[in-house]
Amino acid sequence: MEDATTRLLGLDGLAVIAVADGPHGPVVDLVTADERARRCPECGTAARRSKGRRVTRPRDLPVGGRPTRLRWFKRRWRCDKPGCARASFTEAVTAVPARKRLTGRLRSAAGAAVADGGRTIMQAARDLDMSWPVVAAAFTAHAAAVLPSM
Repeated sequence: MEDATTRLLGLDGLAVIAVADGPHGPVVDLVTADERARRCPECGTAARRSKGRRVTRPRDLPVGGRPTRLRWFKRRWRCDKPGCARASFTEAVTAVPARKRLTGRLRSAAGAAVADGGRTIMQAARDLDMSWPVVAAAFTAHAAAVLPSM
């Protein structure tokens, strides 16, 4: 069962293990709560042997109007399937896809700020403390999802 803090944060597949006050807002420690993250992305085999943990710091929207820093303690796994091209992999969940530094909802909010909020790409980038190329890509993805194809 999820605890209240995990539900409040609302990042599917991640569970809150600790929250502390940091110099610029709360620091939220996370672990992976989705068993599907243990499956090799290449062959789909469930991993059984861990290679240790890594700490990543994906960026997310403010929580309660305060900038929130995330620290995700995720595992690196060994793929035991003979012949699999991928020897090891790191956990990934839908909310924070593999090799991404931003949560999906921060990226979506940036695209929506430009498309629906009437902000320029530069203003949305300043407001969300992001680079303009990332906001431009988020806007393009948002527009492609909502506009009819021709």
